[in-house]
Amino acid sequence: MGSLAAVLRHPDDLYPLLKLKMASRQAEKQIPPEPHWAFCYSMLHKVSRSFALVIQQLGTDLRNAVCIFYLVLRALDTVEDDTSIPTDVKVPILIAFHRHVYDREWHFSCGTKEYKVLMDQFHHVSTAFLELGKGYQDAIEDITKRMGAGMAKFICKEVESIDDYDEYCYYVAGLVGLGLSKLFYASGTEDLAPDSLSNSMGLFLQKTNIIRDYLEDINEIPKCRMFWPREIWSKYVNKLEDLKYEENSDKAVQCLNDMVTNALMHVEDCLKYMSALRDHAIFRFCAIPQIMAIGTLALCYNNIEVFRGVVKMRRGMILILNMYFFKGETRVTSDMQHKK
Repeated sequence: MGSLAAVLRHPDDLYPLLKLKMASRQAEKQIPPEPHWAFCYSMLHKVSRSFALVIQQLGTDLRNAVCIFYLVLRALDTVEDDTSIPTDVKVPILIAFHRHVYDREWHFSCGTKEYKVLMDQFHHVSTAFLELGKGYQDAIEDITKRMGAGMAKFICKEVESIDDYDEYCYYVAGLVGLGLSKLFYASGTEDLAPDSLSNSMGLFLQKTNIIRDYLEDINEIPKCRMFWPREIWSKYVNKLEDLKYEENSDKAVQCLNDMVTNALMHVEDCLKYMSALRDHAIFRFCAIPQIMAIGTLALCYNNIEVFRGVVKMRRGMILILNMYFFKGETRVTSDMQHKK
């Protein structure tokens, strides 16, 4: 009902919505028939609705590697996020997670809803991982090891300074950028990007999410950890939660703009990274999330609604962006054929 109401308010969204449905059905036909792969792609759609389609538009081997990379890191993140797991249990799991991906029998029950299903049936992910090429396996293992260690470090560490903020975002997102660059390189389609640019690709997305999700995170029960750095918010309020109170609206918006400005520092690196990509499907895979992040920050900037409710890009606009890039592929292909 909500989706129908949204389409009635924005009728131009109907065509890209239908195109997305058709693209999704086409992508489903490419899923390998084995049960473990069926599980992985089904789970990918449940835990990553925004990016599942663009992942499935990648070349076959790279598509499978990115799918498993995403699910492994999502499982790792599920362990980190579960506040019911005692620290003395959680930390060893985070640190050893890169070894668990090689064990077809390993699983650890935690999380809720689809994330619990992912953890309970993680053996499907391990089975698929073991079918990837060694270059892909090595890249996924390396990033999982480094990310698990970083998450373990921040279990008991608060984000005080901007340096802490950048370090945390490096562990949970910058490493994703480094890992994807390694996978692109292992596929033989791209050169290996500089770590600094790959890191910025991840940091920009992560910082956007941290900014956008302020109210959801601060109101969560049980309380989740907040990652707005004290070095920024303490210039405006005594406690981070004070930003959500109406009497602090002016200071809240000033703090928000400070956070957005910090995130925008990564944009130039992101543009440099994407300008070097050669494969159109990889470019689309990278560009769509970055454009969504820029659009989200544009909506958040100077907007008190970040502290009152949900601020995000309209789903129809996201679909239009996706459709634009699909058209772009057609134009590039046509131009190449014309030159031949």
